[in-house]
Amino acid sequence: MRFYTNSHQYVCGIDLHTQQMYVCILDQQDNCLIHENISTKQPERFLALIEPFREDLVVACECTFSWYWLADLCLSEGIEFILGHAYYMGAIHGGKVKNDKLDSLKIAKLAKGGNFPLAYVYPPHWRPLRDLLRRRHHLVHLRSEFTAHIQIVNHQFNLPTFAKKLDRANNRMDVAERFPDHTTQRNIIADLHMLDVFEAEIKQIEHYILRNLKGVDRRLLFRLKTVEGIGDILALTLMLETQDIRRFDSVQQFCSYGRLVKGQKESAGKTAGKCNPKIGNRYLKWAMSEAAILFMRRSDTAKRYVEKQSRKHGKAKAISILAHKLGRAVYHIWLREDSFDEDFFWRQLNFR
Repeated sequence: MRFYTNSHQYVCGIDLHTQQMYVCILDQQDNCLIHENISTKQPERFLALIEPFREDLVVACECTFSWYWLADLCLSEGIEFILGHAYYMGAIHGGKVKNDKLDSLKIAKLAKGGNFPLAYVYPPHWRPLRDLLRRRHHLVHLRSEFTAHIQIVNHQFNLPTFAKKLDRANNRMDVAERFPDHTTQRNIIADLHMLDVFEAEIKQIEHYILRNLKGVDRRLLFRLKTVEGIGDILALTLMLETQDIRRFDSVQQFCSYGRLVKGQKESAGKTAGKCNPKIGNRYLKWAMSEAAILFMRRSDTAKRYVEKQSRKHGKAKAISILAHKLGRAVYHIWLREDSFDEDFFWRQLNFR
């Protein structure tokens, strides 16, 4: 976790919502110069409020889903903007009394006092492509729910297990007809129709993404794909979710951000539980987990490695361990501008 430690003559804390935002401006003596609730639909009103203080001002707000426009406005106006990590912000400025006016004051005080936990302000140029890739991920998740429902109904009737996976359209022929009554068949037909819709949309999104890679580092894309199991979608997910590998000072920071390592609470030399497992980027976690599974399928050595780890930790933990090792490899591939060397990878793990 990083804190904002720069000093400014004026600090603007904003409690941001979709329709309204509370603006609080403090000076170095903690005097509250502005404390006003304004509409988010009138950015010119916000600019007018901060105009007398723009010479040495920083604008701070918490990372909510509606921060894009405010960050872009500050960028276009040459105003420094910082984003607060939502999880850590909640831990720091919690209290018995909570309202928008008080929250904006707390945000300003945190930014002024060097206790403002920073989140990454993602560059506006890459946000649309990253968000479209995230939307694809969401649709894939929804698609799997329809497949799972067909499997559940199949088990409810104690019918034979499907010979082939239902992910492919060709394997879903005559699926509804195996169920005994028309109402259940109609239930399954609804699932099958939705699967067709989602698959068509996912393919179109993937086609659009791969045709709109202007500005994407093609060399890095190729280097990441030298890892067996990482294709275009996984490589682009790693690139767009990370954006700049140099924002991580170490491979440990990168793996922590990607949820590849577990946090741990310790006090007085004693372990006091585990940290929130949801801290970090869930899309990186998904990408590295998928990469580990595909790598295991295509590499006999990876398969043996997972089998060995499974005997000690169980299969799920073993795959997580492999995902962590691959995450470290991705960091060095990116930073050193090198390709993946599987022989070297296994030598580093002392496993052959």
